[in-house]
Amino acid sequence: MTRKTLITNARIVTAETVTRGEIAIAGEKIVAIGTDLPSADGTVIDAGGRLVLPGGVDVHTHMNLDIGTAVSQDDFYTGTVAAAFGGTTCIVDHPGFGPPGCRLDHQINQYREDARGKAVVDYGLHGVLQHVDDRVLEDLPDLVDCGIPSFKAYMTYAGKLSDFELLQVLEGLGRAGGLLTVHAENDAIIQFLQQRHIDAGHTDPIYHARSRPDLCEAEAVERVIQLAAVADDAPLYIVHLSTAEGLAHVHSAQSLGQPVFAETCPQYLLLDESGYREKRGGGFKYIMAPPARARENQAYLWEGLQSGAIQVVATDHCPFDLRLKQRLGQDDFRRSPGGLPGVETRLPLIYSEGVVKGRLSLEQFVAVVATNPAKLMGLYPRKGVLAPGSDADLVIFDPERRVTIRNKMLHQQVDYTPYEGFRVTGWPETTMVRGRVIVHKGRLLAPKGCGRFIPRSTNGAHGRLQ
Repeated sequence: MTRKTLITNARIVTAETVTRGEIAIAGEKIVAIGTDLPSADGTVIDAGGRLVLPGGVDVHTHMNLDIGTAVSQDDFYTGTVAAAFGGTTCIVDHPGFGPPGCRLDHQINQYREDARGKAVVDYGLHGVLQHVDDRVLEDLPDLVDCGIPSFKAYMTYAGKLSDFELLQVLEGLGRAGGLLTVHAENDAIIQFLQQRHIDAGHTDPIYHARSRPDLCEAEAVERVIQLAAVADDAPLYIVHLSTAEGLAHVHSAQSLGQPVFAETCPQYLLLDESGYREKRGGGFKYIMAPPARARENQAYLWEGLQSGAIQVVATDHCPFDLRLKQRLGQDDFRRSPGGLPGVETRLPLIYSEGVVKGRLSLEQFVAVVATNPAKLMGLYPRKGVLAPGSDADLVIFDPERRVTIRNKMLHQQVDYTPYEGFRVTGWPETTMVRGRVIVHKGRLLAPKGCGRFIPRSTNGAHGRLQ
């Protein structure tokens, strides 16, 4: 028998409108939105006038990431439980590098196996590019057709691609209807400055930031934008944008009609480089790439979200224990694993710092945390929207609840949050995935493994955000 649910007394928020009404759900789908909907046999949930939002879509996570010297603390169970408590109903995970020379589908197959029977929210996977040869280029369109339309390339780290290789994959993905996502930092600058600091005996966390200055990101962003233009204006997505200079290059390309998109993360909107000077090794919390920046960048990034130049807020959730980061990096900041946790706190932080403080409208908030990422990554209209025919992924969000964030209250399996002590207004109360309530008032109600792999379409960046 089909499960039926009626959500009443709701302030329904989409990327376009805020209305009062009801949402009727049958099985896994939304079937109607309106007022005075018939109350058929089934469950009635009174939203109590609270906000009802599309479930959050986080398109940049790193679950179960193995970097060789360490494995991130969250696997696909603990990480998606944290996501669910934070109001995120679908993630798209970035796999780590596979064995040298492996086929392009190797990590996709490995991560699907890792997630099987564990995830409690739905999930997709990006491809990862760690080398380019004829076989990789031949495999790209096949994987796009199989529901993996986005691939990540790095301009730094051991698996970095050369400019020529970037041109090859931009052209190949553009023809196949796919999207290249890029970690844009100038590797030569990083290597040069890191060695200079180490030779001078500068081993503390602050030199992580000093070795990756703003221009390191800005140069790489500008360069890969130019490469995408040469590759027949192939769609390009810049991950974790952190600087005003980088944003200026993105905005310039967009003004010329080039299909360039960008995400930023809460850490770049809310944290700054002063954290690297925390006492007793606290600065290791913020070892991530790009690093936390000077506070002046934050206003530009918020303005980018307001104007639409930045379309997405994701997390880059990459949780390594602080104790581990301190131990491995104590004599050399380069050895500390990079990344920080954030999948559970994204919606409350961006609502509180964005909507409550007047930086974003409710509609813009929904756009950047749910609708735009779903559109760009080929999940829309199944995900990221409240509409008849869409998956019944939604969040009942209490806009008045005040919370002081403490790591002990969160569900991630890492020993710290960089947002310890942040006071927020607004918190998820109920999270529903495909018509099933999986979190309600602090209780996990979902069985392990109820999340599904979601093949994604090619109507993302090529269809823009329309």
